[in-house]
Amino acid sequence: MSDSNQFALLATRRFAPFFATQALGAFNDNAFRQALIVLVAFHLGLGDAAVGFYSNLAPALFILPFFLFSASAGQLAEKYEKARLIRYVKLFEIGAMLLAAWGFHSGNVALLLGVLFLMGLHSTVFGPIKYAILPQVLKSQELVGGNALVETGTSLAILTGMIAGGGLMAVSGVGPTLASLLAIGIAVAGYLASRAIPPAPATAPGLRFEWNPFVETWRVLGQVRRDRVVFNAVLGISWFWFFGGIFTAQLPNYTRLYLGGTDTVAILVLALFSIGVGAGSLLCERLSGRKVEIGLVPLGSIGLSLFGIDLHFAQPGLATTQGLGALAFLAAPGHWRIALDLTLLGVFAGFYIVPLFALVQSRAPREELSRVIAGNNILNAVFMVAAAALGIGLTALGLSIPQIFLVVALLNIAVAAYIYTLVPEFLMRFLSWLLVSLLYRIRSQGLDQVPAHGPALLVCNHVSYMDALIVAGAVRRPLRFVMYYRIFRIPVLSFIFRTAKAIPIAGHREDPALLEEAFERIDQALAEGHLVCIFPEGGLTRDGAIAPFRGGVERIVARRPVPVVPLALRGLWGSVFSRHDTALGRARLPRRFRARVELVAGAPIAAGEASAERLEQRVRELRGEEA
Repeated sequence: MSDSNQFALLATRRFAPFFATQALGAFNDNAFRQALIVLVAFHLGLGDAAVGFYSNLAPALFILPFFLFSASAGQLAEKYEKARLIRYVKLFEIGAMLLAAWGFHSGNVALLLGVLFLMGLHSTVFGPIKYAILPQVLKSQELVGGNALVETGTSLAILTGMIAGGGLMAVSGVGPTLASLLAIGIAVAGYLASRAIPPAPATAPGLRFEWNPFVETWRVLGQVRRDRVVFNAVLGISWFWFFGGIFTAQLPNYTRLYLGGTDTVAILVLALFSIGVGAGSLLCERLSGRKVEIGLVPLGSIGLSLFGIDLHFAQPGLATTQGLGALAFLAAPGHWRIALDLTLLGVFAGFYIVPLFALVQSRAPREELSRVIAGNNILNAVFMVAAAALGIGLTALGLSIPQIFLVVALLNIAVAAYIYTLVPEFLMRFLSWLLVSLLYRIRSQGLDQVPAHGPALLVCNHVSYMDALIVAGAVRRPLRFVMYYRIFRIPVLSFIFRTAKAIPIAGHREDPALLEEAFERIDQALAEGHLVCIFPEGGLTRDGAIAPFRGGVERIVARRPVPVVPLALRGLWGSVFSRHDTALGRARLPRRFRARVELVAGAPIAAGEASAERLEQRVRELRGEEA
C-alpha cells in the first residue's frame, strides 16, 4: 500500500475473498427482504391492514437477533478462528435461502418471516467477525482504505440487492422462481468466496464462553464503556444509524408524495445516496493520508446537518406533478438540488462513519475487539428502534416528511456538539487536520520506524509554529508534545495543544518550576507507554538552519531509557508560520502558501547512544540540504 492506493487490496488474497464474501452477504440480505416486501404487497392479495402489519413486523424480526445474540456472537469471534466461522455462517445462509425458496413458492408468510429472523441472526453473527478480522489482515496504514472499501461495497451491495430482489419478484408468473434462484445462487457464491479467506487466528482462544446472553450483553457493554474514546466512537456510529434510519424510512413516501416520482425515482434516490456513501468512503483514504484521522468525523457531521437542512428547504411542499420517471424527475426544475443534497448526504456519511469504525478497530484491545463490535451492534439496534419510534411519533404529531428531515438534521448538530464536548479530541483533530490540509502539501518517509507499541522519544528540528500539528498528523499513534510555553499559549492552537495533552516547557531563567514540572510529566508519559516528541533546539530556527541540540534529551533518556527516533522536517522554511526575522526581531509575513513539506524518520537509536550531538547529526542527515 505504500506505493499504491486502497484498490490494490482487491488484488490480495488476504482481503479480496473476504470483501467478496461480505458484499455478497449484504446483497443477499437486501435482495431477500425486498423480494419479501414485493411478494407481500403485490402478489398475495392481502388487504391494506395485513400488508401494514407485516411491513411493521418485518424490521422488528430482523433487528431482534441483534439484541438477543450479539454478545454471544462477539464471544465466538474471539474464541475461534474467524475464517472457519465465516464459512459456517455462509452454510447457514444457504440453508436459510433454501427455506426462503420454499416460502416464496408456497406463499407462506409465516415461514418467510421466520427466514427474515434467521437472516437477522446471520448478520448478527457475521458483524463482529466482519470488523474484527480487518485489523488482523490489514496493516495499520491500510485500515482506513480497507474500511472504506467495505463500506463502499456494502452500500452498493444493498442498493443492487434491493433492485435485483424486488425486480425479479415483480416479474409476472416466474417472480418467485427467479427470486429463489437469485437468493440461493448468491448464498452459494458467498460460501465459495469464503473458502478462499486465509486463516485468521482466534484472539482469545482461552475465553470462557458465557451461555447466558443477558449476562454477556451487560458485560460487553461494560467493555465498550471502558475506554472513553472508543465508547464515544461507538455512540457516534449508533447515532449515524439513528440518523440514517429516520432518513431512509421516510424516503419511499418522500419520493411518492414530495418528489412526485414512481418506483424508478425511488431507485434513483437510493442510488444517489449509495454512490455518495461509496465516494465519501473512498475519499477518506486520500483525505486522511492513510491513517485513522478522526478529524474527518466533525467534517462528516457538519455535512450531514447542512445537506439534511437543505433537503427540507429544497422541497418543503407536496409535489404538483405525479408519476414522474427518473429522467423526468432529473429534468424537472429544482430537482437537481435535491439530487445533489442526497448525493452529498452520502458523501459526508462516508466521511463520518469510516474513521469511526477505524478508530474502534485501532483503539480497542485486539483480544476484545469482537466483543466491542458486538456491543456496538447492540447499541446500533437500540438506536434504530429509537429512530423508528421517533419517526412514528413525529408523524403522529403532524410533521411533514421535510419537517422530519429538518428536525433530525438539527438534532444532529446538538448531538455532535455534545459528543465533541465529551471528547474534545474529535474537534481538536478536525481543527488540526483542517489547518494542516489548507496550508501544506505533506509527504512522509520512513514512519514505520516509529514503534507501533510502547514508549519512545521522538526528536525533530523546529522550523515553524505548525511543526507539532504536522508531525501529529503524519504519525499514526497519538503523541505527547513538549513545546515552548509561548507557542503552547497561541490562540486556537492552544485549544489543540491542550486537548492533545501537550507539555509546556520554559527555559531555566524564565520559569525553573515549569521546567522541572515538564521533565516530570515527560517521564510520567513515557512510563505510561506513550510517544513523546520534543524539539531539542529549544526554539524556532531563525535562519532555516538547525541549531545545536540542547542537553535536555540526554536528561530524559538517562532517567527513562527508551528508544529515540530522529525526525526531520523539510521544506518548511519560508512557509506559513515559519520565522523570517527582520533586523528588529519581528516576524515578517509568510511568503509560501500550500508549501510542499516532507517529514522523514530514521531508525531508532538506543538510549545509551542517544547523545544530543549524535541526534543532531542524524537529524541533519535526514533533512539534507533542504531547510
